[in-house]
Amino acid sequence: MARDIQITFDCADPAGLSAFWAEALGYQLQDPPEGFESWEQALDAMGVPPEKRNDASAVVDPEGSGPRLFFQRVPEGKQAKNRVHLDVRGAPGLEGDARMAALEAEAERLVSRGATWLQRHEPAPPLGAGHIVMADPEGNEFCLD
Repeated sequence: MARDIQITFDCADPAGLSAFWAEALGYQLQDPPEGFESWEQALDAMGVPPEKRNDASAVVDPEGSGPRLFFQRVPEGKQAKNRVHLDVRGAPGLEGDARMAALEAEAERLVSRGATWLQRHEPAPPLGAGHIVMADPEGNEFCLD
């Protein structure tokens, strides 16, 4: 039996990082609990003090097929290279120069939203199609693949 998964990011700014990943993946911020028009209303009703309101955030696939991404505030900063990372499919079905051009365009879009371009890996047939390594606004590595 397959299991649903959630991908969790430890971070300093859950609201900011969730907004970046929502934009990067075409996700949306998770709706507030049923009965509330906004997260502010829900957090007020739950008694969450203002200084704790950016302790967590989540984004979801609007079509319901992708995993939920959860962002939780932690006190420590990023310490080392990620052992697990996301591959964002930025050029499905494309090969060669067309693929790399599409990945470069997506990299530029994400840089304009706070990502950092780290390294380009050229195509190396037969197995290497080429990709771009990037980092999100808090330094978490991911690949445009």
